[in-house]
Amino acid sequence: MYLQQLSVINFKNYTEGSFDFSPGVNAFTGNNGAGKTNLLDAIHYLSLCKSYFNAIDSQQIKQGTDFFIVSGAFERNGQSDTVACSVKRNQKKQFKRNKKEYQRLADHIGLYPLVMISPYDVSIIIEGSEERRRFIDNVISQTDNRYLDELIAYNKVLLNRNAVLKRMSESGRYDKSLLEIYDEQLVDYGKGIYAKRKAFMDTFTPVFDQHYAYISNGAEQVSLVYESQLLDNDFENLLQQTADKDRILQRTTAGIHRDDLAFEIHGMPMKKFGSQGQQKSFLIALKLAQYSFLYQQKGFKPLLLLDDIFDKLDQLRITKLMQMVSHQDFGQVFITDTSKERVAAVFKEINVDFKLFEVTGGEAHAQV
Repeated sequence: MYLQQLSVINFKNYTEGSFDFSPGVNAFTGNNGAGKTNLLDAIHYLSLCKSYFNAIDSQQIKQGTDFFIVSGAFERNGQSDTVACSVKRNQKKQFKRNKKEYQRLADHIGLYPLVMISPYDVSIIIEGSEERRRFIDNVISQTDNRYLDELIAYNKVLLNRNAVLKRMSESGRYDKSLLEIYDEQLVDYGKGIYAKRKAFMDTFTPVFDQHYAYISNGAEQVSLVYESQLLDNDFENLLQQTADKDRILQRTTAGIHRDDLAFEIHGMPMKKFGSQGQQKSFLIALKLAQYSFLYQQKGFKPLLLLDDIFDKLDQLRITKLMQMVSHQDFGQVFITDTSKERVAAVFKEINVDFKLFEVTGGEAHAQV
């Protein structure tokens, strides 16, 4: 599978543009703010129905205009599929595949799997557990449509349970039977989500270890550990044990919405003790393991998007990373960088062809 062509109209800083891509490596070079990352985000829209950086669709519309359109053609199994996303201000987003509009965007997720690596990913390490759960959920959702539905249902029940706890506190009336109804629903959805997360991490962690060892050339010892209250406890018992605490705090303190990932380097938290280069290597290994997992589950190669990937990595790690992603185990790759010369030098060193686009002020032109 690969993206043959991309077109954008009024998308971010682009008025209009159309691009034909190589099935191998494609590189966008230009100054900061020129619009390199915006092209990666347009590709992200086609795969996952949303921006990688901003959840508000209307904010992707070019200033002074009322709509944007992103469209493209994917080659998959010898067939060409057209995908189009259009957003008009104050209207519902339209998403179409082969000119047929989706009733549920969730039905599109996973058809054209994609992995994005960006400087913004550092939030997975330095921010709270919600970012790390989102990472897990994003990967599993691209391989399991039902998982996303279960997660939405769980979060809805959780929201309702928390609202009931707050009302009970305000009224001073405790309704145990009502809470038990929500508890039963939470347990039903929560156990299924936990089982899928646990199975995913059992497969994912060894692959991550291999990728990090390769990128760092075995220079550091890191660990990735899945943390969940359900690892050692039954969910029903947990809710009973935390019932009094929940009443006092007016929120649900036990469940899979508290799951987390522990990142360590030499036995210490990566967040505090990892250098910027080590943190970036950790994130890249996470995303490459995501790529390997998707490839294994889907049976074909996802798209790989690398935004500003060379910054804060030493030359050895850059070379090893490019050797890896240019290998036959990987498919189509998109890269952004400020230096055309650096990109050319890296791929010349590893003897890999690539297609270059120079980006300036919301315009991108292929270089011959």
